[in-house]
Amino acid sequence: MDLWTFALSLSAALFFAFGLVLTTFGLRSLTPLVGASFSIPTSFALFLALAPVTIDFSQLHWQAVAIFALAGLFYPAMVTLLNFLSNRALGPNLTGGLGNLTPIFAIGIAIILLGEVPTLWQWVGIIAVCTGLVLLAMDRARSHPGASLAVMAIPLAAAFLRGAVQPVVKIGMMLWPSAFAAVLFGYMTSTLVVWSVRLASGQGQPPGSRAGMGWFALIGFCNGSAMLSLYAALRRGDVVQVAPVVACFPLITIALNRLIHGDRSMGARGLAGSVVSVAGVVAVLMG
Repeated sequence: MDLWTFALSLSAALFFAFGLVLTTFGLRSLTPLVGASFSIPTSFALFLALAPVTIDFSQLHWQAVAIFALAGLFYPAMVTLLNFLSNRALGPNLTGGLGNLTPIFAIGIAIILLGEVPTLWQWVGIIAVCTGLVLLAMDRARSHPGASLAVMAIPLAAAFLRGAVQPVVKIGMMLWPSAFAAVLFGYMTSTLVVWSVRLASGQGQPPGSRAGMGWFALIGFCNGSAMLSLYAALRRGDVVQVAPVVACFPLITIALNRLIHGDRSMGARGLAGSVVSVAGVVAVLMG
């Protein structure tokens, strides 16, 4: 993996973690669905405003547009809604920890669709990252011992969708290698999905929720920046290289959660999981 691909992957992890931790503030005054109806359009509006200077429409490829738009139906729209619901039910640490299956889904589908077979060191790193994040999730689960399997399935479903979309978007960028186009058309359909769901549900905006709107606009900026960094990394590197690095966002989430929310609940398993995950990333880079 070259330096720029690693930097973009790490940037995606950082922005994902920021968005996850800040969601706690937004949910104080808005429901997950109403919050998503502000965060996702914020990203779309930003990418739409930048489109004239970031996208070469003379290279437009309609099949790629269809792939990007299809991906947007699920990610970020469905993943954002699932993460917001999980954040409210389980908190940011456990939501981030249970997202650890994302690289497994991403790499498994990449092997099938793209023929990307990890090297020996990459396999070692991928296994180490996932093992470390499982330990991390187990440590985070201590704060929610009564969480039902149904609730725990929410962040796992988000992890599957997040992982599955990565190789699909990679296929689209083989046809039109533009990360900005990928996020623009993905957020376009995501905006339509989330607003359709909100209108169908009849959820209104409660009084005194202006602060929540501001938080979710900021969250939208963080998530949009994460998506752009992720797709830019996928444009340069393989899914088997990018996915394990991006999957380390739960580690950053814990650090930010401690800094912003004062959470100091990490136990010995969580510390061990963090060390193993970082070692796994190093192995992926060596591969």
